[in-house]
Amino acid sequence: ETGLIKMDFLGLKTLSIIRETVENIRLSLGIEIDIDAISIEDPATYQLYCDGNTIGTFQFESGGMQKYLRELQPTTFEDLIAMNALYRPGPMQYIPQFIKRKHGEEPIEYDLPCMEKYLKDTYGITVYQEQVMLLSREIADFTRGESDALRKAMGKKLIDKLNQMYPKFLNGGRAKGYDPNILEKIWEDWRAFASYAFNKSHATCYSWVAYQTAYLKANFPSQYMAGVMSRSFADKKTITKLMDECKALKIKVLGPDINESRLKFSVNRKGDIRFGLGAIMGVGENAVAAIIQEREKNGLFTSFYDFVERINLSACNKKCIENLAVSGAFDSVSGMTREQIYAINDKGEILLDTLVRYGITFQQDKAASVNSLFGDSSGIDIAKPEIPQNNQPWSTLQKLNKERELIGIYISGHPLDEYRVVLERICNTTLEDLEDIYSINQTEISFGGIVIDVVERTNKYGVPYGFIRLEDMNFSKEIFVSGKEWAEWKGYFTKDSAIFISGRFEPHRYNKEEKELHITKVEFLVDVKEKQIEKLTLNIKLSQLNESFVEELVGLIYNNPGTIPLYFNIVDNEEGQNVIMQSLSHKISPNYKIFELLDENPEISYIIN
Repeated sequence: ETGLIKMDFLGLKTLSIIRETVENIRLSLGIEIDIDAISIEDPATYQLYCDGNTIGTFQFESGGMQKYLRELQPTTFEDLIAMNALYRPGPMQYIPQFIKRKHGEEPIEYDLPCMEKYLKDTYGITVYQEQVMLLSREIADFTRGESDALRKAMGKKLIDKLNQMYPKFLNGGRAKGYDPNILEKIWEDWRAFASYAFNKSHATCYSWVAYQTAYLKANFPSQYMAGVMSRSFADKKTITKLMDECKALKIKVLGPDINESRLKFSVNRKGDIRFGLGAIMGVGENAVAAIIQEREKNGLFTSFYDFVERINLSACNKKCIENLAVSGAFDSVSGMTREQIYAINDKGEILLDTLVRYGITFQQDKAASVNSLFGDSSGIDIAKPEIPQNNQPWSTLQKLNKERELIGIYISGHPLDEYRVVLERICNTTLEDLEDIYSINQTEISFGGIVIDVVERTNKYGVPYGFIRLEDMNFSKEIFVSGKEWAEWKGYFTKDSAIFISGRFEPHRYNKEEKELHITKVEFLVDVKEKQIEKLTLNIKLSQLNESFVEELVGLIYNNPGTIPLYFNIVDNEEGQNVIMQSLSHKISPNYKIFELLDENPEISYIIN
């Protein structure tokens, strides 16, 4: 109206994910991908959509969309465009009809034969504004300008404007010999459509970007997931979900490594994802650039000594080196454990300080030798500091907590790994479920986790109460503990304790229409694990037994001795017979590694009694 052009500029992090994925493919596989020239009929991509395996992809990753994709079984790009347009409040009601018509479970009908021309791709259902524009020209001889005015009126929900155009549509259709009653029905459908009219060109462009992400995930899963994780690392909840997706895809996510990691998430030649060095607290881009430049110029680092002898110690200072070591970046080369950098030598000096000083001296002597008359640095002879052996090894929990402190999440494991069977098989509620207690149907609940924070307070009557922050495998939540319950169970609420809580919902003390959680019992997870699990029975089909599985299972049993009786139920489906045998010589600890192996074999089920 003012004679100016309005421009909208949309920033989309998905484009950065695609660019990083393409770079990951180039670096790890040596393949150059032109993402704008990929096939629009890639079978693997459509299979990914049909399976609903869309976590991490653009536009199609919600739980509801995954459900509809599995029902729809999309086979064409047009199917994806339509689902993109339909999966919004309003038009979602047409999705079941759309799916039935695609599979021939409901007849495809057109109000007028001429409408098939523009509605065939969407199985007779009007989905896009462009379809209305084209049909208004076809049915009522609207001009291009009038059809565009109709589109604008629909898109902006200008009902008065639509009413003004109604006589033009009705008269134009009558002039072409169409039944006025049918014309009126079409117009009423369009009036309802105005509440959710969608632009097909917009849906097409977004669906194309979505298809590109699905193509990359289907054909280069490691490289794609690394790209997604690089752009999501600040969001702990999202990165945890993506790591679970990597596990489902059988992609290993490894911790940072001085010889493999880049600045962000990357993929090694085995297809494993490596954490980026830039994800470590206190390790800046300049330090990472110096590390990558040095190893590309002079080869991989062979030891901690080799690293401090070669790296630019101005760009990669002592604190940076400390955080690299403690986060496990030197585990593959150093020849010493993470905690040994804090070991004290006979002069009372921390080993890290000794190593850094050694590196500075080595580099200074090397520079002096190069600049000498003969320019020969091969004669540098400085004694390497010895590694003291007088420090106490870190426990697994200490090591994991250091990872969490420096990287934000656990990488090499989780403190609750040993109790995964209790959390997944015995607890009937998760911490995430407790975010919406009104969605929980049962009255008696149980959940567990590790205590990561404790706060004790006192009310105006001098009675102590408290809050504990509990974390399970995927979520953390603050739990209120009333005065009576605090007095009874306070001893369990210490930081790093792995606990199992039983409770029940009762009417809120001040508002009877609401409900609140009351803790009825607290136990340590280790006790629950031993007490609740009386025996483990493996159901194995005779036809599925093979030597490699047996060897792996036997190895796990030998390496995880415990107190739980182990039984094998061998089933012969062909003969309709089975035999149950108890392992008399070995009992087992229900270690999460065993259940991981069993879960990887869908033909083998197990029963926990």
